[in-house]
Amino acid sequence: MANNIKKGDLVQVITGASQARGGDKGKQGRVIEVQTEKNRVLVEGVNFITKHVKVGQTQRGTKTGGLETSEAPIHISNVALVDPETKKPTRVGFRNETVVKDGVSKTVRVRYAKKSGKDL
Repeated sequence: MANNIKKGDLVQVITGASQARGGDKGKQGRVIEVQTEKNRVLVEGVNFITKHVKVGQTQRGTKTGGLETSEAPIHISNVALVDPETKKPTRVGFRNETVVKDGVSKTVRVRYAKKSGKDL
């Protein structure tokens, strides 16, 4: 699967339960990590899980453990890249552009947000 989403991108959750029902659909956040082999992304502020950690002590004597909340990975097909101009989810395209650096011409693939006429 072609990976259009990179670390640091602003994405929006496009599937799942709505926020009124306790879900994450419609939430936007930055991508913290991309797990390409599992086709999953870790999005800031989305898909929180509660983890029970056994109480222990550090070397200084402070207590550790209890309930910890953190983000869990979400499948890459459930998020869409957000267009920086319209702030709406959009599809991603690639185009070849010629970049001249130090007198050397090089063709590179550049990502761009397609026009988002309708909400996804």
